[in-house]
Amino acid sequence: MNILAIADQESRYLWDDFSKEKLSEIDLILSCGDLSPLYLSFLATFFKGPVLYVHGNHDAVYEASPPYGCICVEDRIYVHEGIRILGLGGSMRYKEGPHQYTERQMNARIRRLWYSIKRHRGFDILLTHAPAYHLNDEEHLPHQGFQGFLGLMERYAPSYFVHGHVHLSYNYRAPRVCTYEHTTVINAYERTVFTFPSDTSKICKE
Repeated sequence: MNILAIADQESRYLWDDFSKEKLSEIDLILSCGDLSPLYLSFLATFFKGPVLYVHGNHDAVYEASPPYGCICVEDRIYVHEGIRILGLGGSMRYKEGPHQYTERQMNARIRRLWYSIKRHRGFDILLTHAPAYHLNDEEHLPHQGFQGFLGLMERYAPSYFVHGHVHLSYNYRAPRVCTYEHTTVINAYERTVFTFPSDTSKICKE
């Protein structure tokens, strides 16, 4: 399965210079937040599969104008063709506003998901806006990652952790792809495509 991951910066390649053929080989779109709802709605209009999203810390506009034709997967597991996707949007709280959380608040969100994770026998993709703590994050609070995401990877070993928030245009040393224990970590800034392997032993049979 070919998955397009997007975050933080609208891609001119997909929006200004769009053609349907650019999405013809894509099976699923994952948005990691901080993107215009018009952009997501535009992609959903021409895309054959689902567009799943979590909120970024700059997505307050979604409350009044959510992206049309897209699916919010915040605080739940969404299963697409057997692939279990766990969504946890938002960033570290650094000022007043929606979609920002302290470490304690994020851990509370994670704890509330225990039964869903158990019922689905884990998850395959962790979809977030913020990165994990000390894993390609930054030292200052607005772009600091969550320790709770490390715990999720350590305990459940998802195949992929896909996040945004850390702009690769701002930090040339931040990698697009790295690994943490058994998980491939992907920074979805602007756009990137990865392939979920067709290993049926890793896919939920629900």
